[in-house]
Amino acid sequence: MDPGAEDSGPREPSSSSSKPAETPTSEAPLPPTITSPAASASSSSSQPSRYESQKRRDWNTFLQYLKNHNPPLTLARCSGAHVIEFLKYLDQFGKTKVHSQGCPYFGLPNPPAPCACPLCQAWGSLDALIGRLRAAYEENGGRPESNPFATRAVRIYLREVRESQAKARGIPYEKKKRKRQTTAASASASTAGESSTSVTRTGGETHEGSGSGV
Repeated sequence: MDPGAEDSGPREPSSSSSKPAETPTSEAPLPPTITSPAASASSSSSQPSRYESQKRRDWNTFLQYLKNHNPPLTLARCSGAHVIEFLKYLDQFGKTKVHSQGCPYFGLPNPPAPCACPLCQAWGSLDALIGRLRAAYEENGGRPESNPFATRAVRIYLREVRESQAKARGIPYEKKKRKRQTTAASASASTAGESSTSVTRTGGETHEGSGSGV
């Protein structure tokens, strides 16, 4: 090195002495997570069913109704009359048209035009609601013998609602029940007809005959 040469300051390391850049290596993809059927069943069973969720909402709604009642009511003092009062209160949120006797569409299942008759809760909705509340009452510590949702007065009220709505709307609620009974009778007759056919073997020959011996 020339002693007379001026120092030009720190020098950058030469390319030969620099560390070579690492080449990225491709990592193997992770295997997909496999959930065992038992784990899936456990997670699904931990979630409440639609019925349980609806029952909880109905129960909370009824407790809020008792709280807002004038005067406020406690669950211990609730009777069948209060339950009927609650059902009538729910009519303002109903969506079922129930024709009055003075309406020209009284008894028509499909009225041709709208009318001024009020909207009410359908009998089927009230009947299902009482079933859920009856179960929720006992699940929350209530005694079956003091269950206000299982009183005779509530049953009579529901029956009167069913009959009055059936007349006003022209829809007999027993129609579906009769249809199920007819289907069951047809299935029973078909099963009886199949079981009456017997197969016997005589002298190596096969003969089919009915149960009547014809």
